[in-house]
Amino acid sequence: MKRILHLISSVQGNHSYSIRLGHEIIGKIQDKYPGSKVEELNLVDIEIPHLNPAVLRAFFIPGDQLTTEEKESIRFSDEAVKQLMASDIIVIGAPLYNFTIHTSLKAWIDHITRAGITFGYGENGPVGMVTGKKVYVAMSSGGVFSEGPGKANDFVAPYLKSFLGFLGMTDLTVFRAEGLKIPGVKENAMEKAIESIAID
Repeated sequence: MKRILHLISSVQGNHSYSIRLGHEIIGKIQDKYPGSKVEELNLVDIEIPHLNPAVLRAFFIPGDQLTTEEKESIRFSDEAVKQLMASDIIVIGAPLYNFTIHTSLKAWIDHITRAGITFGYGENGPVGMVTGKKVYVAMSSGGVFSEGPGKANDFVAPYLKSFLGFLGMTDLTVFRAEGLKIPGVKENAMEKAIESIAID
């Protein structure tokens, strides 16, 4: 049995391709690991606060020295980190908006990036502390960004691989539903994406 965390960052609701792809991935995971529990977190709906000076300052104050106000300012961050650490598998819905991820997903990443908690520094540089996780990214895009001229403008998959890897989540696989707005491609885009899902 696995604990699965499904992060949603689409603003399309029931019309979202990344949400549908994420659910397909989760279905395949549950087929492989019967009885797995899924916790779904819609990052758009909860309106995650962006980092501000007070929150950033509180990140670096020892827990026993935090005031009540400071504890409240990082409550979401603390909960997000706890939720992440308790998960075995993370499925991230990541539609491509303007070549990159939605601001809600970036805000979540900012809140789980905690020095001494999710990453640290060793003699040879940064050390990720979020280890032993498997990450699947359900990426959707109107154009084709896995290859061809659009590849240079994909700041979703490379960014997530790089930064989540920095935190220790190096086992990451991206499944793409792409070309969703291109005539002649869009008709089979989702079917192709679902067929590409392989759970290792």
